[in-house]
Amino acid sequence: MQDLRGKVAFITGGASGIGLAMAKVFGREGMKVMLADIEAGPLAAAVSELQSLQIRAEGVVADVRSRDSLKSAALETIAKFGKVHLVCNNAGVGSGGAFGTVPAKDWAWVADVNQLGVVYGMEIFAPLMMSHGEGGHFVNTASMAGMISPPGMEPYCATKFAVVAMSEGWAAQLASQNIGVSILCPGFVKTRIHESRRNRSDEYGADRVPDFDSSLTSPVLTGIPTEPVAERVLEGVVDNDLYIFTHPEMRVAVEMRFARIMEAFDKSARSAALAVLPDRPAPNLDPMAAGGQ
Repeated sequence: MQDLRGKVAFITGGASGIGLAMAKVFGREGMKVMLADIEAGPLAAAVSELQSLQIRAEGVVADVRSRDSLKSAALETIAKFGKVHLVCNNAGVGSGGAFGTVPAKDWAWVADVNQLGVVYGMEIFAPLMMSHGEGGHFVNTASMAGMISPPGMEPYCATKFAVVAMSEGWAAQLASQNIGVSILCPGFVKTRIHESRRNRSDEYGADRVPDFDSSLTSPVLTGIPTEPVAERVLEGVVDNDLYIFTHPEMRVAVEMRFARIMEAFDKSARSAALAVLPDRPAPNLDPMAAGGQ
């Protein structure tokens, strides 16, 4: 997607943080914007702010945990703007803690929002993009926690690794439909992710604020601003990048992880247990080779 003017963007978690910053950047480029968020008050304020910037913007209250809620939001977007070309599956929450201390319901909550919310966003909006035949693009917000897994962040990392894996496969499958998929993997950004429990539903049982939340406060509040992240997303969409990184200084951490993986392959190549097996050709498992990107 290189010509954005006049096209339509749908952004979840759009009332604040990276979502709102992306709305401003895409709106500046001439896109019409539908913000979706679970918080009605902040959503109305965000829409008003965008409109004050002369951006054609609307808002819809939506819960990404619910396929029906996202379907309704999609229908309202079509009713308002006619089509959808760009979908930013951005809504996310965080939880973690020491081994054995994370409540079972927190695992479910984080998975419902961070993983299934992206699944629903993809499955609902991709057919709408296909139907108008003008192509489109998805930006799925993962995290550097989708590339590395710091101790204590396992629920969050599990869902972000899942977003990376799913998006890699979808990118290959949708390339022939002229629909791109980008995976946004930021490090710490000044958002409200450390306050995400404000939207934790009662259906997940009695809540307690874990130490995980307070441990995130300082890194989040000293993170980079949302505006450069949104500008980087714009670059990634225009260039049809599969991966969008915002913290190049974290490359070393990813390289360290991959180095350990390569060392494990080297060890298996020297394994006496595997030496009895016949030589086998390496399969072509590059998903983008299959998708043609």
